[in-house]
Amino acid sequence: MKFSLNRELLLKPLLLVSGAVERKSTLPILGNILFDINGQSLTLTATDLELEMVAYADIENHGEAGKTTIPARKLLDICKSLPENAIINFDVEADNVTLSSGRSKYSLSTLSADDFPNIEEWKGDVEFKLLKSELLRLIESTHFSMANQDVRYYLNGMSIESEGKEIRSVATDGHRLAICKITNESLTLPARQVIVPRKGILEIIRLLAPVDEQVQVYLGSNHIRIIDAEFSFTSKLVDGRFPDYRRVLPRNGDKIFVTNKEELRQVLSRASILSNEKFKGVRLNFLNSLLRITANNPEQEQAEEELEIDFPYDELEIGFNVSYVLDVLNAIKDEDVKFTLADANSSVVIEGANTGEALYVVMPMRL
Repeated sequence: MKFSLNRELLLKPLLLVSGAVERKSTLPILGNILFDINGQSLTLTATDLELEMVAYADIENHGEAGKTTIPARKLLDICKSLPENAIINFDVEADNVTLSSGRSKYSLSTLSADDFPNIEEWKGDVEFKLLKSELLRLIESTHFSMANQDVRYYLNGMSIESEGKEIRSVATDGHRLAICKITNESLTLPARQVIVPRKGILEIIRLLAPVDEQVQVYLGSNHIRIIDAEFSFTSKLVDGRFPDYRRVLPRNGDKIFVTNKEELRQVLSRASILSNEKFKGVRLNFLNSLLRITANNPEQEQAEEELEIDFPYDELEIGFNVSYVLDVLNAIKDEDVKFTLADANSSVVIEGANTGEALYVVMPMRL
């Protein structure tokens, strides 16, 4: 089996699929990429048994059809180090592939394509098309609230929900909650909820660009699949029940405060420098015309910041993990942010002052 192609034509699909390559697997073949040649088209596939990435390239010469698997990391490093627009020739024989380009020559071990695992064929029972920019916004607005290695395994991922004309993303780690919804008048979707694992969500963010091109999304009983002209991404779903987050949305907030997002982000960032490194707690004192932010740490160091605000209510003091609030402020696109508060022991609702697309709930901290 022989074929050749331009380095740039190979590098892009190689980088696309490399995110699904298993780095510390007991199965050596999961460290390889499946090369499948048919006529002038080359299909590259990588999987870690949870995710599967497929990308495509055109080869320059009509080689005979065939399949092999090549070590992903070594192949990617070789391609990156070759000069731009180099032509790479592949010659596969028995258990070896020889790569040659100009005066460079490399011989790599291959493994049989017959042993490469394949995610079984399945049909999505919910299908819809979204702009890449919309899908990216939906996920980026909430992904930072996913849990990481929580024993409640269903929190180590994101809930993607469809209902009527709406698609929602929801993530929570038990201390904070993030919800984003996108309404598309062209959709008529059944009510469906799936949990996409954390690794799959981070891979989708890596794959999508904020452009107005459509991608096809399929939700199945065990998988989610996203298909684009350049790639096909499949992830297994988390088997579990996502908590009913609607029950924890605070409804007793009677104090609303609106301020410039960037000004608040800057004072919180500065105060966080002297917060306890482990708990990241800051204290917010709401006075009629002033927000006083204080932070201290076990070394008896203290930060104090003040921000002019309009707060026509009784004075209120409340503590937060400053990292959680900063994550929210970084995700909100509006110029101003709106906080809805009740008392020192109730969660706060944070959202953009103008768009109702995303909503965030952060639990208070005892300081």
